[in-house]
Amino acid sequence: MKLQCEVEVINRMLPSFGMRNRGKGTRAVLSVGRQEGKRGSAYLMICTLKDKAGSRYKLENNIEQLFTRFLGEGKATLRLKEPAVDICLSKAEISSLKNFISAVGLANKGADIGTVLLPRLTPAKTSEIEKPRAKMFITTKKDYPITKSFPYSLEHLQVSYCKLARVDMRMLCLKKLQKLDLSNNHIKKLPKTIGDLVCLQELILNNNLLESFEVVLCSTTLRDTLKSLDLSANKLKALPVQICNFKELVSLKLDENELLQLPFPIGQLSKLRFLSATKNKLQCLPNTFKKLSLEKLDLFGNPFIQATPLVPDIQLKIPLPLLETATRATLNYRIPYGPHLIPATLCQDLSMAKTCDCGLPCFSSFIQTVVLMNLHQVSQTVVLVDSMGGTEGPIACYFCSLTCYSQFLDKYLQSTRV
Repeated sequence: MKLQCEVEVINRMLPSFGMRNRGKGTRAVLSVGRQEGKRGSAYLMICTLKDKAGSRYKLENNIEQLFTRFLGEGKATLRLKEPAVDICLSKAEISSLKNFISAVGLANKGADIGTVLLPRLTPAKTSEIEKPRAKMFITTKKDYPITKSFPYSLEHLQVSYCKLARVDMRMLCLKKLQKLDLSNNHIKKLPKTIGDLVCLQELILNNNLLESFEVVLCSTTLRDTLKSLDLSANKLKALPVQICNFKELVSLKLDENELLQLPFPIGQLSKLRFLSATKNKLQCLPNTFKKLSLEKLDLFGNPFIQATPLVPDIQLKIPLPLLETATRATLNYRIPYGPHLIPATLCQDLSMAKTCDCGLPCFSSFIQTVVLMNLHQVSQTVVLVDSMGGTEGPIACYFCSLTCYSQFLDKYLQSTRV
């Protein structure tokens, strides 16, 4: 039984000699076991970096009191009879501390101690005593670990300028990882298992060679954890609509790619506050873009087209095809669907649904037009869209019928007269 925590050993006799304790804990490993050659006797051993051999204290009938009031905060105190010391434990993992205190209590009572085969006390390794490493930064290829594994305790890992052609599978075993920075490498494809990083909040992949973002990643635990995604300076031509499943996303960077359009349902990203997509090939913005509520928006350097509200692209089909009727009804009546119920291709069609101004979905039968929108309507700060100082952007609008388009046209003409 071992426990990693901070320990302070307080001598209760010091105040009587006018002396004070140091008052600061030290990183240590505590073990309960038997001394060499002493079968059945339980001892507590405390190993620190300065004392790796460890200090030993007898436990059986030697604990005056256990203080466990703050056990839920990872703290406890063992008061020994001989020597007269208080062993104060802090910053311990709560469940491990509870198990450890339970074992110490049994050892004090001598309960079944003769029948339990206690492990022999051995000095702790340096790696056991050291505080778990939370951050690692590797910025040159010569520093990249080839034979050694990454510390299991990492929460922030940066591996940049190492010419990585793929994501190292050893990184995908770091279950505590919250931030992964793989910028400035040669990565062409992301592994599906990157979604196994259940605590990942920030994923930085700028300046790589990515040509696609895997759809399967959008259905992993990243949907519930990812808050920041940087895909700048890659070779992306499109993003899957499923990327809008990242409901916790706050920051999205897409600069310097080859994107022709943003995903239709981007308006679903209700927590998105920072969006940057400069120097792409965007011609207009999707209709749901109007639903965003951003703090900063940067779309500079895109070849946006002119607004043409009076020149619609009419692709209405009369009568409506059966597929169009069925897909509209599925969404209108909120009928559950999935690849286990209908063909996967139909699921993809449903995810690509456009939304009419009336709120109803449309697929292959619609009227499309492009209108200008002042981007300050969706963002507090807007970086200039062009070198002329403009802050307006073209929005693609869809209408499910002539009636909806006529109503839009009436409103538009009235606003231009004013």
